[in-house]
Amino acid sequence: MVSLRPACVFGLMLLAVASQAFAQTPVMKQFSQFSGGGQGLYWVPSSGPISHVAFLAIHRTGDFLAHVSTQELPRRGFSVLGMNSRFKNNEAAVNWELIALDVRAGVRFLRSQPGITKVILIGHSGGGPTTSYFQAVAENGTSYCNGPNKLSPCTDSQLTGFVATDKADGIVFLDAHPGNTVNGLRSLNAAVIKEDNPDKSLRKKLDPFDPKNGFNPTGDSIYSDRFVKHYTDEQSERMNDLIHDALKMRADIAAGKILPTGDDAFIVYRDSARLSDFSTGVWKGTLRPAKLLKNDGTIDASQVVNTVRVSNPGNRETDESFDGAMFLTLTSFLSANSIRSRNSLDEIDWCSSNNSTPCAVGRISVPILVMSMQGHYFIRDGEQIYESSVSADKDFIVVEGATHGLGPCNPCATLHGANYSNARINLFNYIREWATPRF
Repeated sequence: MVSLRPACVFGLMLLAVASQAFAQTPVMKQFSQFSGGGQGLYWVPSSGPISHVAFLAIHRTGDFLAHVSTQELPRRGFSVLGMNSRFKNNEAAVNWELIALDVRAGVRFLRSQPGITKVILIGHSGGGPTTSYFQAVAENGTSYCNGPNKLSPCTDSQLTGFVATDKADGIVFLDAHPGNTVNGLRSLNAAVIKEDNPDKSLRKKLDPFDPKNGFNPTGDSIYSDRFVKHYTDEQSERMNDLIHDALKMRADIAAGKILPTGDDAFIVYRDSARLSDFSTGVWKGTLRPAKLLKNDGTIDASQVVNTVRVSNPGNRETDESFDGAMFLTLTSFLSANSIRSRNSLDEIDWCSSNNSTPCAVGRISVPILVMSMQGHYFIRDGEQIYESSVSADKDFIVVEGATHGLGPCNPCATLHGANYSNARINLFNYIREWATPRF
């Protein structure tokens, strides 16, 4: 008798399901308005057996009412609550520590639904820090989010009323990033010298858009290791200076030295200069061999996984424009858009902010699944989330040719002469096969 390797068996299983039309379709069952301002749409399978496991998808500011998971998971027998937080589409309004209350409202809603006994959080993109922050608080209380090292510590009065059943039973991270804090850090234009004159005070040797430094306005940029190190060091220096300014403004408000508004505007110019947008050689993949979920459904765990993404030099114009700035308040900057570091890639003080997936997973015990998308630049970030996790049951896999939007990357396929058409099917089939035996 011929024996099939486990990866091949899994691949045949995925393809067998993919070759058939899903008998179930998603049906929107209920809209809910939660206290505090959060909203939710509850999606269920149209017919057939319905799992006792439900999923909750939420983001810091994005609209997740009809997130792709609300369409794909009901096809596989699961119910899904797509949620918006109280901060939908308004980054300046974010008071990060409060977002745990919105996630809690969603978990409580799902636990109240007939037949639902398990709740799994979906942390897609910025949903990663959102769901992991909630879970860390739900498991550990405010001891997790408070302390002198925090730029924006939580308080007991903000996060009252948590009970044991508020904890989720697991988390699926879908191309989750380490935090909006880190995204903002890595997007800072390190060439800026003076914040009050960001257009005219630029250091040419650090200009990421100067061809002399490796920038390619029509294709993939190639920066030297020396430039990348210098640039990412200076990104951290600039962020640390911004943090100093914000903390001083907050102290001056408290001391009555400036208008006693309790908060104030905080604008950061030239924040669209992330090197990994321009160069596929920066932050390109895993450091160690990792599982790759291939388009044919098989899994290859034999080698390092690098990105297949296509670079985007178009941010040069954005960085110079009005759209290249962060328009925030002191509260939203300190709570959700800043983090301390010495290098924006490799030397980050993960727990200086509560908006930090790597910090949160270090205090989470439930099973986690980390899935990174090969057509984007969060592959190494996913690996770091996996490495930082203390869960006894954790898994990490990269989906071949998938975009950050969780579908096939057609430009990537064209660039590499490859076929990534099954990326979305394989991704959600993998979630089903991960969740079903565990819960």
